[in-house]
Amino acid sequence: MIRVNLLPHRQIRREARQREFGLMAGFSAIAAAAIVFLGYTVINNRIDAQAERNARLDTAIAGLDKELIEIKDLKEQISTMLERKQVVENLQTNRSQSVVVLDELARQLPEGTYLKSIKQQGGVIAVNGITDTNARVATLVRNLTTSNWLESPGLVEIHSIEAKAAKQNEFTLNVNIKVPKVDDAAPSATVKGGS
Repeated sequence: MIRVNLLPHRQIRREARQREFGLMAGFSAIAAAAIVFLGYTVINNRIDAQAERNARLDTAIAGLDKELIEIKDLKEQISTMLERKQVVENLQTNRSQSVVVLDELARQLPEGTYLKSIKQQGGVIAVNGITDTNARVATLVRNLTTSNWLESPGLVEIHSIEAKAAKQNEFTLNVNIKVPKVDDAAPSATVKGGS
């Protein structure tokens, strides 16, 4: 005997497939929502962590800016102190300079030559004097060239004048002061201090 299935098997199979598809779609939607939620959570956590890092970096940068301002102030104070130190060293070096320069001029002055005036402007000394011959002026210039404290003498002018019924020569010359080095001046200061 032949059996004939009169039940709607195709419809039952279609409904079963639709249920399977519905379940798979539901699981897929749940999985997708879970992945989106996890991704959103991870990204938010990373954003929060980066914001904390940025806040720490901003705080550190603000602290470094304050330190840089303090360092700049310290550098300005150091440069001011170095300038003051340089002024004091120059004063220490130059305090006996006028006495030494006058002594050096007196030592280098040849016989028959007399000084009328000595003027100093900065490191240049203008010397005005009288001599009986031009050769004595040349000797004075040579002597000043070999001096330890004076250098680069330059004759500005020389002309004849009548003084006390005698013919004399009046001259003007400029000479530079040698700036002694601090190292050279220190041993002489210790010798002076020891004697």
